[in-house]
Amino acid sequence: MAVAWSEKASSMEALSLSPPMSPPVILTQDELKKIAAYKAVEFVESGMVLGLGTGSTAKHAVDRIGELLRQGKLTNIIGIPTSKKTQEQAISLGIPLSDLDSHPTIDMAIDGADEVDPHLNLVKGRGGSLLREKMVEGACKKFVCIVDESKLVKYLGGSGLAMPVEVVPFCWKFTAKKLQNLFRDSGCVAKLRNDCKGEPFVTDNGNYIVDLYLKKDIGDLQVASDAILRIAGVVEHGMFLAMATTVIVAAGNGFFFFWHLLIDDKSCLVFSSFVIFVLDTNLREEKI
Repeated sequence: MAVAWSEKASSMEALSLSPPMSPPVILTQDELKKIAAYKAVEFVESGMVLGLGTGSTAKHAVDRIGELLRQGKLTNIIGIPTSKKTQEQAISLGIPLSDLDSHPTIDMAIDGADEVDPHLNLVKGRGGSLLREKMVEGACKKFVCIVDESKLVKYLGGSGLAMPVEVVPFCWKFTAKKLQNLFRDSGCVAKLRNDCKGEPFVTDNGNYIVDLYLKKDIGDLQVASDAILRIAGVVEHGMFLAMATTVIVAAGNGFFFFWHLLIDDKSCLVFSSFVIFVLDTNLREEKI
């Protein structure tokens, strides 16, 4: 059961646990990311094996985990990084690390997303780490996704920004053309991602990324996923379908939203939504 984002916002505001701020606190996008990340870390318990996400939002969560370890408020944490960049960050913070070979089942992962649709499906990988992210987060009992409200879309690809697909370098143009033709009816344009030097962006796995830009909804996401993965040369795509169990959204109006994925008696995917709290100055200082 999906509900329009505007309807969600209206229903959640009605359930606010404290009165709206007056005047409202103006938060930057990075502050919103940090707030959502810190809230997600409140789910972390000592003794957990954690998937450590990649990207500007996940970085705040990893920083917070390192801080709590230094303070002794968390102990016996093992991190499974989703990229070389996150691995380097975690090492610098003193977070003990391991891998999926040693820990094939992970208690929880915390990571950001580039898009979130009303069914909690995600687009991830604009930072280039989609394959390792999907491997780690697919092995988790719980996957907590943290975003600011700009990431909410009506359908995946709806932001008009890239939907990444990791491909092998061999004959990447052939693969890119196949991908573009696959979603021709959605106005798809496939482009090779380049780095700051104008050279092909290379993932941690030595592959390239073809970014898909869509003008229309691609329809059934599972059908689209299967079709992408059947193309020779494709390694993985950035659609994370039915993987997130919780999405935390920090909103620019000061509200903090919390969505849980549930399964009812008929095994239909539904979710409940409610406001955890309304940010005020004291709370903002405490959390940040």
